[in-house]
Amino acid sequence: MIKEIKFTDKAIKQINNLLSQKDPGSFFRIAIKGGGCSGFQYEFTFDKKLSADDLKHENILIDKTSADLLKGSEVDFVSELIGDQFKISNPQSKSSCGCGVSFSI
Repeated sequence: MIKEIKFTDKAIKQINNLLSQKDPGSFFRIAIKGGGCSGFQYEFTFDKKLSADDLKHENILIDKTSADLLKGSEVDFVSELIGDQFKISNPQSKSSCGCGVSFSI
């Protein structure tokens, strides 16, 4: 399933850069949580535990439920005037808030 989520070279480079500053054995976790002004929001954290429902790609973890909601998405890392951030282009998203952090399905 994680194969159905594309990571740009810039995203992979930034993930590896961030992980190089963490303890060995750390993972970069992408999750979708309920909340935000549109219903769902993306969450980027670090984790040392691989859960039973996690899907793993190199050093990236995504839980099964989040992976289902991310199917067909592209994860990128962009530099804009408002700052640097991970940006997810999600074809399942029907609408998103102005800041791009939350979305609805």
